[in-house]
Amino acid sequence: MDRRSGRSTGDMSKGTKMGSSESGRTAKALNCGAEFPEVVPLNIGGAHFTTRLSTLRRYEDTMLAAMFSGRHYIPTDAEGRYFIDRDGAHFGDVLNFLRSGDLPPRERVRAVYKEAQYYAIGPLLEQLENMQPLKGEKVRQAFLGLMPYYKDHLERIVEIARLRAVQRKARFAKLKVCVFKEEMPITPYECPLLNSLRFERSESDGQLFEHHCEVDVSFGPWEAVADVYDLLHCLVTDLSAQGLTVDHQCIGVCDKHLINHYYCKRPIYEFKITWW
Repeated sequence: MDRRSGRSTGDMSKGTKMGSSESGRTAKALNCGAEFPEVVPLNIGGAHFTTRLSTLRRYEDTMLAAMFSGRHYIPTDAEGRYFIDRDGAHFGDVLNFLRSGDLPPRERVRAVYKEAQYYAIGPLLEQLENMQPLKGEKVRQAFLGLMPYYKDHLERIVEIARLRAVQRKARFAKLKVCVFKEEMPITPYECPLLNSLRFERSESDGQLFEHHCEVDVSFGPWEAVADVYDLLHCLVTDLSAQGLTVDHQCIGVCDKHLINHYYCKRPIYEFKITWW
């Protein structure tokens, strides 16, 4: 009990807690309604930057413009810098675009693209999408869009290789992959100058040519200029992107007899997936 005030210590403690929480709410309210300085100090995940307020507000429909509009609370660090809990490794590239429209070099395009997505900077996203490697990736994805179950089969390659490596306690695993562009079978008597054999066949005859090669995974057929080697490149690229070491080689053809003098002749590739 405080004799001078007539209030108990517990009441004073509660009052202190209430006062501190009220001051915290007041500080947030002031931050939300406060006008920012013309020169804004920033702390992006521990990386320090300084820029003009007008730079952050350059494009209205961005996350940065909304954050520094005065409508939202932004925490500050011990030095008074406005803090954004995001890796700041490529924030400098974002600022350079907002300042003068500068674009990053090719090796940083993908990383900066992710930052532009996070901060919702539409103009930067549009320009990066027209740069390599993102522009080429759009073309590649258009080709892979013709491939039935490409992603599912890619995951199947990884899963089969993982299971075989675990079962055999081995560094690597091998599996057979069939990659064929055209459904048509060919024969050993076919003229080698022809790219494919075209012939008329009924629907019932077509069933005689349908079969599954004795492999782990098959890709094809597809209709595009891109050939088997282009798809193999896609497979190696996407498997390598998962941190896997990938080797492959052609080990022959299916050579399954279908009907009369027609044989499968789809190429078979051996993929070697190394885990460590």
